[in-house]
Amino acid sequence: MLRLYLKTVDTLSKIAGVASGVMLLAAMLIICQMIFLRYVFRAPTIWQTDFVIFSATAAIFLGAPYVLLTRGHVGVDVIEIMARPPVRRVLGLIGAALGLLFAIAMTVASYIFFHEAYVNEWRTSSAAAIILWVPLLPLPIGFGLLTLQYIAEILRRLKGVDGFGAHP
Repeated sequence: MLRLYLKTVDTLSKIAGVASGVMLLAAMLIICQMIFLRYVFRAPTIWQTDFVIFSATAAIFLGAPYVLLTRGHVGVDVIEIMARPPVRRVLGLIGAALGLLFAIAMTVASYIFFHEAYVNEWRTSSAAAIILWVPLLPLPIGFGLLTLQYIAEILRRLKGVDGFGAHP
């Protein structure tokens, strides 16, 4: 059962990581298209700025679980490197527990924000007047996946195995 949970969460995090990369690529292409339209054809760009902002932001939140899975985050680990393995394990568990608490709080808060935007039919103040719940949806999804990935991280650390199958 534990293996199934870890494999499922890891797969979801990888899918979210791919989606994040696609969103960043789309944002880059839209920026190029926007520059081309604006400066070559002098055409207005109404939706492009909103798309770039929202897709790049969504990429950050959807990519977070993948970054945790691959240990791609930036960290200061001077104390952890100097510590003995048992202390290092405890520090890793404390860090993962604090990360889990943050992810849970942000999942709840972002869901409440998303729900209010959905129920009240909020729109952006830009000319495009985009329905706001659509670009807000990646926040609770990303933080929800991050919560699941932190649980997987804690389970791996309790089992004595890090994300790559090596002992911490």
